[in-house]
Amino acid sequence: MVLIAAEPGDLEIDLGKTAVVLIDMQRDFLELGGFGAALGNDVSQLAACVEPCQRLLAAARKAGLLIVHTREGHLPDLSDAPPSKVERGAPSLRIGDPGPMGRILIRGEAGHDIIPDLYPAADEIVIDKPGKGAFYNTPLGELLKDKGIANLLVGGVTTEVCVNTTIREANDRGYRCIAVSDCCGSYFPDFHDMGLAMIKAQGGIFGWVANSGDVIAAIQNTTNGSTS
Repeated sequence: MVLIAAEPGDLEIDLGKTAVVLIDMQRDFLELGGFGAALGNDVSQLAACVEPCQRLLAAARKAGLLIVHTREGHLPDLSDAPPSKVERGAPSLRIGDPGPMGRILIRGEAGHDIIPDLYPAADEIVIDKPGKGAFYNTPLGELLKDKGIANLLVGGVTTEVCVNTTIREANDRGYRCIAVSDCCGSYFPDFHDMGLAMIKAQGGIFGWVANSGDVIAAIQNTTNGSTS
């Protein structure tokens, strides 16, 4: 058991029952020419969370934690993309349109893949999801159950959309979730702050929030043979 400094209160968890879940760190969201930019967003806003995610991954890999990466995207024929999603808003490129990194948010295209700086190791799990939440129409729930996971350390993009949706889904399924604050990112700094605030509000209505330094310190204490 390790104690992680968090808000709204410190949380003791069993690292043997803990997984890291990195949400949608894809080229389509973090790089120019992808869907994030097509929506008119400043994709450079997401760059700050990459290095903390690298450090979290390094610590989790050394400790032997289960690591799950997710990618939002759709089948080439768009049969798993509701028309309301494809038609919504006024992006310069819609889902399925040809873009600089292949068809936008289509599985198998270059833009759909995870950025090189956070690329999954060969033994790490990659979950392709058609929606915002990582549990919707994916095998994630069964996978975590089979592995005996009870706690999730969650990072990724964007804080207020896919990260928040996944944490809410996980909370309803009984998981303890810690949003690793600096491992999450948004195109809108105010949305990032509010997304984290909603998770930890009312005594942790959806989960806890901690910074990567405190999470990594707790992991490393266990790796080095020390426990709380």
